[in-house]
Amino acid sequence: MKKIINGKKYDTDTAKFLLSRSNDYTGFSYCYEELYLKKTGEFFLYGKGGAMSKYSRSCGDNTWCGGEEIVPLTEAKAKKFVEEYGDADDYEKIFGEVEE
Repeated sequence: MKKIINGKKYDTDTAKFLLSRSNDYTGFSYCYEELYLKKTGEFFLYGKGGAMSKYSRSCGDNTWCGGEEIVPLTEAKAKKFVEEYGDADDYEKIFGEVEE
C-alpha cells in the first residue's frame, strides 16, 4: 500500500518490514498490523481489518465494511508496539541492545 500523509510518502513496498501482529480472529473482528521503517528513519503502521475492527469504514446506509490504513508513528509509539507484540529479541534487533 502506498499513501501520502502530510506531504510524506509511505510505501509498504519500499520500507523495511519489522514486525507483524494479528488478533487471530476471523471475519468482522479480524485485525492485522505490520510495523515498517522508512529509509528516512520514520516508523509507520500498515493495518487492515474487518467491519468490527479499528480499520472499519462506513459503506453507507448505516453499514460498515473492512478497510486498511497507514498510520505514521513516533519512535516512542513504535517502541510500545514492539514491546506489546514482539519479544526482547525483536526489540533489540530494531532499537538496539537494552541494558539490564
